[in-house]
Amino acid sequence: MTEGAGLHAGDLPDDLTAAEAGMWQAFRNGSVYDLSSGDAVVDDPHGGHPWGPERSVRARMVCWLLLDGPPALAGRVSSLKLAGVRVTGTLDLAGGTVTPYVELRGCRFDDQVLLPEARFTTLRLVDCAVPRLEAARVHTEGDLHLPRCRVPLGIRLTDAHIGTDLLLNQAIVHQDRSGRSIAADGMTVGQDLQAELLESHGELSLRSAKVGVSLSLRGARLANPYARLALNAPQLTVERTLYLTPAGVGSPLLSGTTPARGTRIQRFECQGGVRLDDGRFGDAIDLDRARFDLTDDQVLSLRRVQTPELRFLGDAPQRGQVLLSGARVVNLVDRAGSWPGPGRLHMGGFAYENLVPRGPFPLVRRLDWVTAATAEYNPEPYERLAAVLRAAGEDEDAREVLLAKQRRRRETLPPAAKTWGYVQDLAVAYGYRPGRAAVWMAVLWAAGTLLFAHADHPPVNPGGHPSWSPALFTLDLLLPVVDLGQAGQWELHGGWQWLAAAMVMVGWVLATTVAAGATRLLRRG
Repeated sequence: MTEGAGLHAGDLPDDLTAAEAGMWQAFRNGSVYDLSSGDAVVDDPHGGHPWGPERSVRARMVCWLLLDGPPALAGRVSSLKLAGVRVTGTLDLAGGTVTPYVELRGCRFDDQVLLPEARFTTLRLVDCAVPRLEAARVHTEGDLHLPRCRVPLGIRLTDAHIGTDLLLNQAIVHQDRSGRSIAADGMTVGQDLQAELLESHGELSLRSAKVGVSLSLRGARLANPYARLALNAPQLTVERTLYLTPAGVGSPLLSGTTPARGTRIQRFECQGGVRLDDGRFGDAIDLDRARFDLTDDQVLSLRRVQTPELRFLGDAPQRGQVLLSGARVVNLVDRAGSWPGPGRLHMGGFAYENLVPRGPFPLVRRLDWVTAATAEYNPEPYERLAAVLRAAGEDEDAREVLLAKQRRRRETLPPAAKTWGYVQDLAVAYGYRPGRAAVWMAVLWAAGTLLFAHADHPPVNPGGHPSWSPALFTLDLLLPVVDLGQAGQWELHGGWQWLAAAMVMVGWVLATTVAAGATRLLRRG
């Protein structure tokens, strides 16, 4: 009788150990095969207590069951459900098709698990010790669960296709030889990718990955301080929300719910750079209370991302840079204390439609925010902020922003233009405070009227001239376009002639400045 024939007839292979024979029968019965001792210390798959032959099975026998196992008992569905089992040797299912349901809990693998290009219905490894998981291009119709697993040599899920959910909650993963903890470039997840309270030591790479619902890194800790990036996810697509937010530690509550009172909260923390460039997020990017520990050379990069809402509500990075160049969002939800200081924020081409501040965020702080993003003068961030404020009905604040833009621009001008800028600012605040021109005009008119009342003023034409009026004479000098028939009718000499010339010059300055400001206001109206 051949080995295959005996298998399909339901017979036990001759060389099975006692532990393997029990696993074989449990597979046919679809029941859990539990070799745990009942002692939590002994049964800890991540601990140092040795597991002997009495709870060990060979990886070759596990592969035999999964790829070409015996038929189920009558009325049963065959499945591999192991608990507290040690798997010796390399579990190699590369390229295979695994039909039975697979769930291993609290198991220990001596060697790496090889699943490249394998196909599963659902695969669950829960709280298992796995030296390395190699699963490039793996395909599951249902879930792939790896919660609480510890993987010291990394996980590879490049170009994997997960039919429903990928769970990495509370997993602890260290880097492989290339420095990556989880390499999942090009991966597709049909529904949620949950990696809450994940500990990643190395680069978590999700380049060009696609997630059908949400990606949750609530309470995760990503550490790659001596390399460039701890989270490398350019061109990431998430149909709903990316969560880099707190999680309740030890809470049995489902993902996304409010932690119960008294639950310890763990923030999302990242030691190392984050790259989310060119990402697409259907609902939001949520950075509520996130902490980013960057070096001077590392960045939190959101360049060219597109999302309806960016919740920039984390702690301000003390070092490194925040890049928002080319990003497009509808609602920018932020706090005044979440943004880095001058020279460490870049917002060239950053487009947002609404500002939704959490907590006090006065206009002076908002102007500091724009100034921090423009080490060199750039009008665009000022104009964007002014347009958003004007659309929200804050016209006065919008004018203050545009005035700040002109003052910032003035510092880049040559001396002569800078002097003219100071004159415009003093006179009418670059036209954004036109009422100031009326005040200046009234003061000069009153002063001129008092002074010219004492001036010697012989008429130019003794035979026909109007009556002398110091008030009309002064007003005629100050209004450069309107002719009141006074200025050309009288002769002034000495200092009075110089005073009249000064009045004409001041009138032209006021008129030019008001006209320039009115042109700016009309152009932006």
